[in-house]
Amino acid sequence: MVTRLSNFFLRTLREDPAGAEIASHKLLIRAGYIRPLAAGIFAWLPLGLRVKAKIERVVREEMAAAGALEVHFPALMPREPYQATGRWDEYGDLLFRLQDRKGGDYLLAPTHEEAFTLLVKDLYSSYKDLPLTIFQIQDKYRDEARPRAGLLRGREFTMKDAYSFDSSDAGLDASYQAQRDAYERIFQRLDLEYVIVQADAGAMGGSRSEEFLHPTPVGEDTFVRSAGEYAANVEAYVTQVPAAQGWDDAPEATIFDSPDTPTIDTLVEHSNAVLGGEYTAADTLKNVVLALTHLDGTRELVVVGIPGDREVDDKRAEVAFAPAEVEPATAEDFEKHPLLVKGYIGPWSPTGVVLGEESATGIRYLLDPRVAEGTRWITGANIDQKHVHSLVAGRDFTSDGTVDIAGVREGDPAPDGSGPVTLARGMEIGHVFQLGRKYAEALGLKVLDENGKQVTVTMGSYGIGVTRILAIIAELNNDDKGLIWPTSVAPFDVHVVATGKDDTAFALAEDLAAQLEATGLDVLYDDRPKVSPGVKFGDAELIGVPRILIVGRGAADGMVEVWDRRSGERETLVAADALARIAASR
Repeated sequence: MVTRLSNFFLRTLREDPAGAEIASHKLLIRAGYIRPLAAGIFAWLPLGLRVKAKIERVVREEMAAAGALEVHFPALMPREPYQATGRWDEYGDLLFRLQDRKGGDYLLAPTHEEAFTLLVKDLYSSYKDLPLTIFQIQDKYRDEARPRAGLLRGREFTMKDAYSFDSSDAGLDASYQAQRDAYERIFQRLDLEYVIVQADAGAMGGSRSEEFLHPTPVGEDTFVRSAGEYAANVEAYVTQVPAAQGWDDAPEATIFDSPDTPTIDTLVEHSNAVLGGEYTAADTLKNVVLALTHLDGTRELVVVGIPGDREVDDKRAEVAFAPAEVEPATAEDFEKHPLLVKGYIGPWSPTGVVLGEESATGIRYLLDPRVAEGTRWITGANIDQKHVHSLVAGRDFTSDGTVDIAGVREGDPAPDGSGPVTLARGMEIGHVFQLGRKYAEALGLKVLDENGKQVTVTMGSYGIGVTRILAIIAELNNDDKGLIWPTSVAPFDVHVVATGKDDTAFALAEDLAAQLEATGLDVLYDDRPKVSPGVKFGDAELIGVPRILIVGRGAADGMVEVWDRRSGERETLVAADALARIAASR
């Protein structure tokens, strides 16, 4: 049946909505695809649901081709399974938590590993039942601190999550590859550019982890890649450890006066003036004090030594110290630890005590991997207004371990030796994990093997952000007039517009819309009376159906205009030829 705009649930907006900063956010609201209800929460309107359904259809078809079967879980989940896996606490403030009238704890699921695991445990008991891959397309909930960019970072979002279950690691490898291949087909069908990068598994746990990132300047993820095959999210980049150096020729560590030099820039300038060298920030050791809030609520300070020409990357720090929350130490933290001499902190004690035996500051001390044994540094002396030079790692100080949280820069070496890396921005559109046995062990998912012995099932997890993909497609396909959907996901195949006051135009438009519908095309017909052509054309441009058929002044002569929103070309044709042109371009 032809969809008539006169009774379709749609109101377009001429002005950008307040608070919307990127094109997809503005246009999806203006064109009547979604409506905001609260920060990061949207209502889906008929146009939006049609596009969303087409993306989901592609996902379902490729999941079926990969041998996955569809199920559906509730969004409201009990606390106990998440407590068993530790994620009730690990997710922290990201969880929406609530209680029922009896005081039972529940959550709005951010992801469903526990539910899938328990379902399979309930129904399967033998290796003969495996391999198994099941999936759902379901809404997820995360209490984002700063929801932004419309559908790209919301508190409610639609995701496809699939889970594989195997009795062996070799089986997991095969299931993982099948899903990875399916993801490539999905993104190719949706005409989305993607880069597959190594990633950190985060709260999901597990071993192998890869993200599918769409390169875009509005992306919130930074990734690195080399001229070779190496690509990784910055959180997963591993700094190469320099070779150890000897220190037989190194002078003794020496304290020197350094008044008013609490920053790296002031320290370098002063050191060159006083020590007579040509030092740079890379010769200094910056000591950053971080506060970790652990799951039990305890607060711990750590000092991290990194080369002075580097800064701490917040995301890398978040991953390195997970599940603890990380933030810079506060003034109150410094007051509670008088051995921390702000601006002059170092790993060295003037009494000769080295870290690893007794901390010079009384606080756990960690080092960047670049601070290899034998490297020489200018750094704080733990005395106000004083620094120390010729301080040698391994000779004069040690650490309580290493932590790789400094920012990655253009030109840093790829860990696989394939050359220097470049940095780019991207948006995550899919993520595949080899979870291994973490969830199966926590929830007791075992099957009998060929020898009648119980073995723990090994699992994979595979997610695609459906609503995020919709927003990215909208972000990629628009102009200053409105959206321009690719034909594969457009809400309608053709948009018929009847203009003018002549009944002849409306009669012809009605007939053409019916003929197009009869060929199997999905038709939106703008049959609104007493609406000016300018308003109708403006709405057609804003809504973004890629093929528009205009029936107006030439209707009496059987002439119509075919408008291709993708190319911008407009051509006047005999009605029959226009129908053939549109049918051929599907």
